[in-house]
Amino acid sequence: MPIRKTPLVTGEVYHILNRGVNYQPIFNSKRDYKRAVEVLNFYITADPPVRYSKFLLLPKKEQESLLENLQKQPKLVDLICYCFVPNHFHLLLKQNIDNGISSFVRNFQISYTRYYNVKTKRIGHLLQGQFKAVRIENDKQLLHVSRYIHLNPFSSFIVKNLKDIEFYPWSSYQEYSEGSKSEICQKSLIYSMIKSNKKYTEFVLNHADYQRQLECIKHMTFE
Repeated sequence: MPIRKTPLVTGEVYHILNRGVNYQPIFNSKRDYKRAVEVLNFYITADPPVRYSKFLLLPKKEQESLLENLQKQPKLVDLICYCFVPNHFHLLLKQNIDNGISSFVRNFQISYTRYYNVKTKRIGHLLQGQFKAVRIENDKQLLHVSRYIHLNPFSSFIVKNLKDIEFYPWSSYQEYSEGSKSEICQKSLIYSMIKSNKKYTEFVLNHADYQRQLECIKHMTFE
């Protein structure tokens, strides 16, 4: 494995991105997106006793007991926000323990790749090599990148209308806008700077057209 140019330091926040090999799609159906969100949530804690694919085969009572025990375990990372789009994904992560981000992203990528390869009867790498990581250096950048992640389906023309961002199911924007039934993100860092759902929504939507037209955030991140 190549040496990472950007060290991943415990206590720091990073913008994580990876995409399909040759920009190929990695999510082709609702089932794929749903599986990715489930895997994301499952591997956020340290040392799950079984792989997620094995977990799904357990009786329901055993699943509930395992999940209850996992909730008591330390988290490798805090997931601040995320977004899945057809050929790539974005994560905003705070590392809680040494090597937490590397372990978490590795487990997620291996698990999802295994699922996808079995489903599509393919062999080999699904994602490009080492995932990209940019350290968040200040609060302003944290807010800016969270907005970029949540607007990604709009700026990438995956959803046509801005109002559809609210209903895009494969990002954490619903957690931040009005809440959702399934909440997996730690939102305290964002809410320490923007105090309400309404104000955060305004912050995101007011810059949507600018981001779509110029995509200037790429110069601060990966491009």
